[in-house]
Amino acid sequence: MPIKKHVQDAHIRDQLRTLHGSMISLVSVMNRPQNDEALIREAGIKLDRALFPPLVLVERLGPIGVVELAERVGRDYTTVSRQVAKLERLGLVRRQAQPGDRRVRESVITDEGRVMTGMLDAARFRMAEQVFEDWDRKDFDDLVRLMRRFTDAIEARVGSASTGGTLADEIDESA
Repeated sequence: MPIKKHVQDAHIRDQLRTLHGSMISLVSVMNRPQNDEALIREAGIKLDRALFPPLVLVERLGPIGVVELAERVGRDYTTVSRQVAKLERLGLVRRQAQPGDRRVRESVITDEGRVMTGMLDAARFRMAEQVFEDWDRKDFDDLVRLMRRFTDAIEARVGSASTGGTLADEIDESA
């Protein structure tokens, strides 16, 4: 059965390298430890920088198990397990048995943790205001809409991929 080609395929191929470069730049900026430290300072909280990513992800995605959390932050699960234990000692998260499998423990945010992530969100907003100060509303709304659409498509594709390849591999194969 022939593969249906679209007129926009050539345009997508031409722009894909630029898009990929933008994604690399974005991930690189977001992974810089000094940016997490700046956000923590702006929020006026005391938190070890290494605990920042797992705390935010537990708040956004919880309840979440340590293996999934480790995959999302790109760290070894034993490291993330120790970080979650420290967050628990600080009263920012609590661990509970997973309803479907009582052997699996999931992390959930506590009220104190939610207050802290709220402070981080407020600081993130203040910092983002500077980034977007010269953007018009339509451009910002388009960015938000298209980023959501893009990430939803990637997550759906990665979630359904059974070959173990990357999205980039699949894009290359379809070209």
